[in-house]
Amino acid sequence: MSNSVLNETKQYLTFKLSDEVFGVDVAQVREILDYVKITKVPQTPDFMCGVINLRGSVVPVVDMNLKFGMNLTERTVNTCIVVVEVKLGDETAVLGALVDSVQEVFEIEPQNIEPAPRIGTKLNTEFIKGMGKREEKFIIILDIDKVFSWEELEIVQSAGSFRSNDVATEN
Repeated sequence: MSNSVLNETKQYLTFKLSDEVFGVDVAQVREILDYVKITKVPQTPDFMCGVINLRGSVVPVVDMNLKFGMNLTERTVNTCIVVVEVKLGDETAVLGALVDSVQEVFEIEPQNIEPAPRIGTKLNTEFIKGMGKREEKFIIILDIDKVFSWEELEIVQSAGSFRSNDVATEN
């Protein structure tokens, strides 16, 4: 974790995956949607749920639980799609992150953020900016730009390149 990355107070949107709380910089969050029907795209990775039609734009949706090696996200009244912007080199990709529930937006002071844990050399934790502390609990702060590999982002991008007519219009 670079000190320059976390040297100022930032706002984070927190959400739950299984029993863990994750946070993402609100500057990268476009919007939060209630669960909508997702159109499956053939021959995509398991974590790729499919695509949704968001006001005429095709947005790929990924199951964050599956991406992180947890169980499939079960649909409940709290299940949401967090639409985020992810940087692909010089471009920005828009994708939906299927999460169990959205918690809240709050500020975390830099002194309440610990460096990402080092868990051996074979486990990649590069996508974790740090571990935020709040009321004696940890919040895993994600670097959403590093959650996916280039190859995964290319697959997600190509799934989102369908014409918007190919995806059923959502209400």
